[in-house]
Amino acid sequence: MFSKILIANRGEIACRIIRTAQAMGVDCVAVYSDADAKAQHVQVADEAVRIGPAPVGESYLLGDVIIKAALDTGAEAIHPGYGFLSENPNFVESVEEAGLIFIGPSADAIRAMGLKDAAKVLMEKANVPVVPGYHGDMQDAGFLAAKANEIGYPVLIKARAGGGGKGMRKVEDPKDFAASLIGAQREGEASFGDGHVLIEKYITAPRHIEIQVFGDKHGNVVHLFERDCSLQRRHQKVIEEAPAPGMSDEMRSAMGEAAVKAAKAIDYAGAGTIEFIVDGSQGLYSDGFWFMEMNTRLQVEHPVTEVITGVDLVEWQLIVANDGYLPMFQDELSINAHAFEARLYAEDVPKGFLPATGTLEYLEFSDNARNDSGVIEGDTITPFYDPMIAKVITYAETREEALSDLETALGETRIAGTVTNAAFLRALCVHEGFAKGDVDTGLIERDIESLTKPVELPDELIALAAKEALQMPFTPNGKGVDTGMGETDPFDVLAGFSNWKAPIWTQKLNYGDEVFQVQIRRHGEVWQCAVKRGDNTFCKWFTDLECKSQDDSPETHSFKNKVAIFTDEGTFEFTIPDPLEGAAQGTGGGNTVIAPMPGLVKQVNVSSGQKVSEGEALIILEAMKMEHTLTAPREGVIAELNVAAGDQVQDGTILIVLEEADG
Repeated sequence: MFSKILIANRGEIACRIIRTAQAMGVDCVAVYSDADAKAQHVQVADEAVRIGPAPVGESYLLGDVIIKAALDTGAEAIHPGYGFLSENPNFVESVEEAGLIFIGPSADAIRAMGLKDAAKVLMEKANVPVVPGYHGDMQDAGFLAAKANEIGYPVLIKARAGGGGKGMRKVEDPKDFAASLIGAQREGEASFGDGHVLIEKYITAPRHIEIQVFGDKHGNVVHLFERDCSLQRRHQKVIEEAPAPGMSDEMRSAMGEAAVKAAKAIDYAGAGTIEFIVDGSQGLYSDGFWFMEMNTRLQVEHPVTEVITGVDLVEWQLIVANDGYLPMFQDELSINAHAFEARLYAEDVPKGFLPATGTLEYLEFSDNARNDSGVIEGDTITPFYDPMIAKVITYAETREEALSDLETALGETRIAGTVTNAAFLRALCVHEGFAKGDVDTGLIERDIESLTKPVELPDELIALAAKEALQMPFTPNGKGVDTGMGETDPFDVLAGFSNWKAPIWTQKLNYGDEVFQVQIRRHGEVWQCAVKRGDNTFCKWFTDLECKSQDDSPETHSFKNKVAIFTDEGTFEFTIPDPLEGAAQGTGGGNTVIAPMPGLVKQVNVSSGQKVSEGEALIILEAMKMEHTLTAPREGVIAELNVAAGDQVQDGTILIVLEEADG
């Protein structure tokens, strides 16, 4: 076995690889950018080497710098994790030319599967079923539009070098084809340096089911059963599970055999995934699946396969890369549980799943789940990388138990300092269709309104936030508040005491765009509160929530000018306005277009003085290699255009100012 390896990655997957490698007695070298100098993968590694500034193009994508770091530290092999250089055949060749071992497949295997069009041709020759479509070299827009008409709408435009939903557009109407084609080509070029696309028939009730395969350098290949990744938004996976609901033994065998056949066709060695699109309109049947693509690396969702089979896939990677044989034959592998994985992200779901940033002021994971993470409390989610906080994994004997455990674990996860998709993930866990296993890739899009419906804040919760902001004791005339040293402060029994009329404390709070004002007074042995929402009048006085030491009371956490309240419905983060600041300079009335996140201005479609209509596309902003179109909030004229293509902007930057159109 290797004595030392270098991990050419960061975050959660780097920590995951280090954990297994160190358990096997292998020392690990981490690499890091300036933004990751104090990151967890750096802290847990045996050694760490700086490779450049924060942007990935100046750090984690610099293959020559990473190889030099491996040579300088005496590493024998490089593990790429997923993303970055993991599927770059030129990097593989450079690693091997330097006398190092690449912990993954050969450059030839990666090239064979790296371009979706060529891979589909190869699979057809290997008698693996493929989706009807055009996978050729002709890229003329008119020709591709004609091919789309031949295939029949809806169609899917896909960057041939794509992955993770990037460079992919679903088109339902021929009139939208040209614009969608341009967007897919541009996103493919930005993400992979390749704007070449292919056109495929869009399956109307599609399920995304993939097979985990593993090969060694001695010609052996096995599959480790399937994962269902149908729960997606924008073609990106949200919750994965294994095994797939409704899967028959006959279909599992057919898909497994097809996946092994695909891997053997390219002499595959290492961990890989064969992704299939499945027609779920009439249940699962053995001739209703088609090859979609192969990921020649370890997948983000690999933990669900690990927990249902009892196999450590990273351990297998190290064994195979060291010229070892596969540890198990096909007939020794079995499914022993049902598992789910939820991808917990820093993202603003109500704003269209926009990636978010912020410092994790409070972070506590559930003890009732496996939590694969690359961050701890105090770490910062930056705009430079994928905003994943953790993968929350649960497993049990039955699907129902595992899903219930996932919902519970997400509810027990406490995060403050950035918005997350935790509430959205919990809503999916209790979605009626998903709970029954009735799922396809369009579920989230169809039910997005119900899944993202905001929770109405009760007055009691707002009052609790106000009391936390005011740092008021919870038991007037009580026994005092525990100081934390086994004693109580005797002066707390006087909280709210007055010889005259009871005083009233007032606290203002903001929650997103909502503004609250809370009044609090002492009334006998309890606190009473009244809440004013926006310009409404105060509600009637009501008795405050129970003392927060009660087991069923919400937890609270204060930091900077924030108060976070943790409840079963999710985390509610209130902002305490600075009383010394004047009224905020509003940009209301729909007069501005503001950057909803840090990003790169890819395209500006308008100019100063131009008249625009409500909903018209004005600017295309790229964040984390995904494009977001910013539209006009109303009809008007561009009075101020503050950015140009190529500009980097921060969250909250005013990009465009509108004025009324004459006439």
